[in-house]
Amino acid sequence: MAPPQRNATGSRGSGRGIRRRSLLASGAALGAVGALGMTGCSKVPESNLLARLKAQDTVRLGIAGEVPFGYIDKDGEFTGEAPEVAKVIFKRLGVDNVQPVATEFGSLIPGLNTQQFDCVSAGMYINAARCAQVIFADPEYRMQDAFIVAKGNPKGLHNYEDLVKKGAKLASGPAYAEIDYAIAAGYPKSKIAIYPDQVAGLNAVEAGRVDAFAGTALTTREVVKKSTKAEVTDTFQAVVDGEKVRDAGAFAFRKEDTELRDLFNRELHKMKKSGELLRIMRPFGFTENEMTDWTAKELGGRDKQGRWVCR
Repeated sequence: MAPPQRNATGSRGSGRGIRRRSLLASGAALGAVGALGMTGCSKVPESNLLARLKAQDTVRLGIAGEVPFGYIDKDGEFTGEAPEVAKVIFKRLGVDNVQPVATEFGSLIPGLNTQQFDCVSAGMYINAARCAQVIFADPEYRMQDAFIVAKGNPKGLHNYEDLVKKGAKLASGPAYAEIDYAIAAGYPKSKIAIYPDQVAGLNAVEAGRVDAFAGTALTTREVVKKSTKAEVTDTFQAVVDGEKVRDAGAFAFRKEDTELRDLFNRELHKMKKSGELLRIMRPFGFTENEMTDWTAKELGGRDKQGRWVCR
């Protein structure tokens, strides 16, 4: 994903059907659990993390409580594309249990690097700023953006450039990549309202406090399903420095955990090739259009010194 300097930690929020307080309370309790572990049936040497995961038979997965990526369903169970994909892959690597740990999106990378979880998946885009802090598996999906707007889209907002031309009031979520896209289009950073999640963003649009809330196409579609006052625009790709960006979400790992990431990638590629990945993700709103063969390395971009940062 290209240019401007992205927020280092995030791009997402929270969606329909989430009991937010319960989710975060559960995450706090889970976060207190000690280091956990896993096994790898591979020629790749086993790292200290893999040994711990193997001993504990559990992997801690950092999530941010957002439909459809990772959330609590109506029955109080953790689900979403990330937990379901993780369950399959880690079981094949020898770990039977995936323990979701909920936190705010902007806390995911700091939490990963302080060992509050073993890996992260929460609709997190691969970009240069994040690649400076973590390593990514290859993406499970690609994504475009959309706005939550009032019914009928009265201001005719269809992309970030429209926000600037029409002086629209914009909101997004904490550390969302969409903030940087708006700034790249010329929108003043100081005028972007920040709401904790997409539900709060929807409420702001419905109340007329903002004209648009920017988020991913998938999550904005989900959050407005029951709204009678708001709708979602058609999807679009942000343009930065004259080029359409390529957004794709992936699992993130600590920089030293390359062995675990590589084992994860190998299983992920098998699932892509067989079609199993789409079958797992389809119930969460993903379609064949969201599937991708992009790699983390090609999406990472360069740092300010021109060095390629994803590996």
